[in-house]
Amino acid sequence: MRHFQTIPTLMRLTTLAAAVLLVQPLAALAQLDEKVADRFWESTKFIEALMEAPDGGIPEDLLERAECVGVIPGVKRAAFGFGGRYGRGTVVCREDRGQGPWGAPSMLSLGGGSFGLQIGGQSTDVLMLFMTHDSMESLLRDELTLGADASVAAGPKGRGVSAETSATLGAEILTYARSRGLFAGISFEGAALRPDNEANDALYGMRIPASDILFNNDMAIPESARRFIEVLSNWSSRGEVVAP
Repeated sequence: MRHFQTIPTLMRLTTLAAAVLLVQPLAALAQLDEKVADRFWESTKFIEALMEAPDGGIPEDLLERAECVGVIPGVKRAAFGFGGRYGRGTVVCREDRGQGPWGAPSMLSLGGGSFGLQIGGQSTDVLMLFMTHDSMESLLRDELTLGADASVAAGPKGRGVSAETSATLGAEILTYARSRGLFAGISFEGAALRPDNEANDALYGMRIPASDILFNNDMAIPESARRFIEVLSNWSSRGEVVAP
């Protein structure tokens, strides 16, 4: 009799274990989805702060000419390795090979490299302007090393500053940073940009290659990213505000 009594117990334990295995991935996905939404919120606040900067913003013609914009809020100093940094953010490109409005965003991660952050701080917001077709297409790589796979330079600062300088004309990617309330163009090389595939899975609900997200004009903009795209569109005259 005891032998037969153990069968329902084993069935209940098996059912419970299966339920746990099912719930855990769903909970992890929900947590990742919240983190992705937080990245868009932080990125939006960073863009808004740059828009409101009275004399320390990015020259307007640079943003108009940029074919892609990457934002990585809260880049942290690595625990090991001198000069190392890591962070996660998003990148968005203009449709029609850089001539149209901003399209759907892809999530990305940044790690390694030596950042020339004279402004200091343990947490730094980073903005990258991809200025050429080659730099735009470099985002198709599984890993893009700044300074090796694409030339990078500190971006000029100030709305009225001319962007036609030797440094900016020769660079494929221009970089800026904000730390402790200070905003400046920075130069960093050796850092690697990679698609954040897990974050894209959470954002779009399926596995989609980053190249399809960035360069497929049929991709819908996720709800959590709409405010970010709206603010970026309002900041650039060539952009189009996303309809509600």
